[in-house]
Amino acid sequence: MALRLRETECLQVGEILIYAIHDLSRLDIEPDAAGVRVVVSGHSHKPLVEERSGVLYVNPGSSGPRRFTLPISAGELIINGSMVSGRTVELVSKNAT
Repeated sequence: MALRLRETECLQVGEILIYAIHDLSRLDIEPDAAGVRVVVSGHSHKPLVEERSGVLYVNPGSSGPRRFTLPISAGELIINGSMVSGRTVELVSKNAT
């Protein structure tokens, strides 16, 4: 199924342009110059929310099986008009010891 996914995807949510790419090291645009407000990536599985040069970079982490010693997590974008913020949330299994 993943073979049918594009390497990158750009989508508009209200006033916010979001650019999704699996591996941030393969970023092929200048997000701020392209009007992109958020870049979402995931290759490293390391949860991250960081703003650089007016662009919010988000890596939600991994919500599937644990990767290395990284937390199991998900990301959330909060969009209100031209404002956007993000956060990651660590997910804890009910069966965790």
